[in-house]
Amino acid sequence: MSDQGKFKKKLTLLDLTFLGCGSIIGSGWLYGAMNAAKIAGVLAWIPWIIGAVIFLLIGLVYAELTSALPRSGGFLRYPDYSHGTVVGYLIGFASLLGYTSVIGVEVIAVREYATYYWPALTNSDGGPTALGFIVQSALVVIFFLINYWSVNFFGKTNTIVTFFKFVVPLLIVIMLLLNMDVSNFSATGADPGGIHGVFQSVVAAGIAFAFLGFRQSVDFAAEARNPQRDTAWAIIISIFLCLGLYVLLQFAFLGAVPGDVLAKGWASINWESPWAELAKTLGIIWLANLVLVDAAISPAATGNIFLSGTARVMFAWAKNGYFYSIFAKVDKRTGLPRASLWLALIMGIAWTIPANFQTWAGLVGAVTTAFVLTYMTGPVSAEALRNRAPELPRPFKLRGLRWISPLAFIAATLLILWSGWSVISLLVILLVASLVFYFAFVDKDETLRKNLKEDFKASIWLFGYYAFMLIMTYFSTFGPGKAIPGPWDSILTGVLSLVFYYWGVHSALKVPRITEDEELELDMDKPVA
Repeated sequence: MSDQGKFKKKLTLLDLTFLGCGSIIGSGWLYGAMNAAKIAGVLAWIPWIIGAVIFLLIGLVYAELTSALPRSGGFLRYPDYSHGTVVGYLIGFASLLGYTSVIGVEVIAVREYATYYWPALTNSDGGPTALGFIVQSALVVIFFLINYWSVNFFGKTNTIVTFFKFVVPLLIVIMLLLNMDVSNFSATGADPGGIHGVFQSVVAAGIAFAFLGFRQSVDFAAEARNPQRDTAWAIIISIFLCLGLYVLLQFAFLGAVPGDVLAKGWASINWESPWAELAKTLGIIWLANLVLVDAAISPAATGNIFLSGTARVMFAWAKNGYFYSIFAKVDKRTGLPRASLWLALIMGIAWTIPANFQTWAGLVGAVTTAFVLTYMTGPVSAEALRNRAPELPRPFKLRGLRWISPLAFIAATLLILWSGWSVISLLVILLVASLVFYFAFVDKDETLRKNLKEDFKASIWLFGYYAFMLIMTYFSTFGPGKAIPGPWDSILTGVLSLVFYYWGVHSALKVPRITEDEELELDMDKPVA
């Protein structure tokens, strides 16, 4: 008898929606409003709308993919189905970098806000002290224990916590709107300000980072009661709910900053705990204390979700054949990939080591871009599977996919551009260098070796895309070259990226590799009523 278990289908539409909301409302709201105001000034509300539109386009594409193929860690598995192992491996490696580092981002945010009342956690350069590192590590262990119990316990716990995460920001909005000064909306002094500041803040202010959490509805589709119906709605509802909350928070922040603080312009604001310090400046001490409590709960809850998601990513990677088989095993009793959870625990703690990244802001740009480098393949896979596997059942079939899918690809491309040269150049180098591990696994697997030529041919477009993005970013206003003025750098990059989109669609495998035994093993074919 096989010792392989099956994922338990326990999560409802409410659970999936709150998984998305719980991930989106993490540490992003704690810093996003201030950072956006510093970069874009009174236009800081616009980047939130841009970010939501971008992720809604991407999310709709993945909604179709998930309804047709509800898989744990689906972001890694769809490119493998449509374009083979080389593309699947590269997307998996990028996703692994993104997922494991988010755990670090969130516990660092908890520690930074906790420093407000526990100074011993942070040293003079913003990094953790020995005590701070112990606290960060202890949080990751707590996440692990919550996830190790069962998916049902994890899902219900997250739903309750996410409800609280909505209440505190709404209280902040109400109290700050009562202290609004409309003259603030004519204040200047943002850096760099204008349309460039709007675009730059989508990534640099942590706005795109905040919306990354929509993907949880996709990653947990294998554990949903009715993924074909609920995943798409969970993506749409979570993005719109969180957009409304974030825009309200941004307007409240812009209107409530005292005039004396704005004397030197928006770029001069530099609070370590923005919402708590703003509330204290306005004399609302009880709100400042409530913010500090939520500053521990919000990012901690998101870190908890991403540790669980990391385990699903590792499971999917191993399932694709690029990682050790032990990580593809599902525990029979709990329906959880427990070996992957253990590795997620270790990697989550590793990202919090002081020698890596000291502060929240220092890690956000890299995390965002790593994730977006996985999202840009989704639209390509969606249209490719429409062409190569038209008979595939699609309970949620996206109308206008042939228009929405390329727009989603352009949107993802612009996020990569706006992240800047230093981030994209580092990540591309890491991705290409990581192929050493891919070839090591190919050498051990006869099936991977047999398909290598076909798979490499299906991946050439992706390497061309990486080279294209390096060139465009370098010569844009977001790189050192600055040969192409804004906003023409964004327009030109978006338009030219379509070459790689259609190249990728036409490079897909003639016959997608969606194996029948995989579908039977995960017991996904029948939605639970």
